[in-house]
Amino acid sequence: MDLFEAMRCAPTSRYFTEQPVAPAAIERVLENARFAPSGGNRQGWRVVVVRDAQRRAALAELYLPHWRAYLARTAAAGLPAGDPGSDAARTRMVRAANDYAEGLAAVPVHLVVGVRLGDLAVTDSGLRRQSIVGGASVYPFVQNLLLALRAEGLGAALTTLLIPAEQAVRGLLALPGDVALAAHIGVGHRAGPWPRRLARRPVEEFAFSERYGEPFTAGSAPP
Repeated sequence: MDLFEAMRCAPTSRYFTEQPVAPAAIERVLENARFAPSGGNRQGWRVVVVRDAQRRAALAELYLPHWRAYLARTAAAGLPAGDPGSDAARTRMVRAANDYAEGLAAVPVHLVVGVRLGDLAVTDSGLRRQSIVGGASVYPFVQNLLLALRAEGLGAALTTLLIPAEQAVRGLLALPGDVALAAHIGVGHRAGPWPRRLARRPVEEFAFSERYGEPFTAGSAPP
């Protein structure tokens, strides 16, 4: 699959078939995703591939309370499809996400992604705002996983709602103390067609030329 095509049509998959996922496909995904950049080339990511039904069920039990709390916080649970005042697309998305969460134990493969804290280059730790830079040493790898899964014809759903249950996950998967949770990816054969292109904002809404607020286009020139 062409890289640009994969970028445009790698959606969140929340419904999966019962077809098993070939271990060789996951191995190819990991083999290729490992070429992601990281601070100092430390490659601090660690992945636990969970296929055992009991462990998948245990992860689902840890995930669900945080998903339900998220629904309560955002009031997303109160968006009925028939409500003319609600956004239909968002309602469908929330319902699909809830179906995914409630059926998480049945998702064939769970990729639990961690990162060694000592391998993070957190250059914004001294700023008076929430730190985000540490993620630069693990999330390019996570994105590579998603693109590689798409190239293998596998659906995937990336979430971070398992992270608040880090201590319990640590015990379940025997994660060492210096490895923090970074992501959870449910993997399987997608039920339903692949989209040709995802809905995203146009470039002129988020890219700027020289100064914030001046839209960037191919024809824009520096002053």
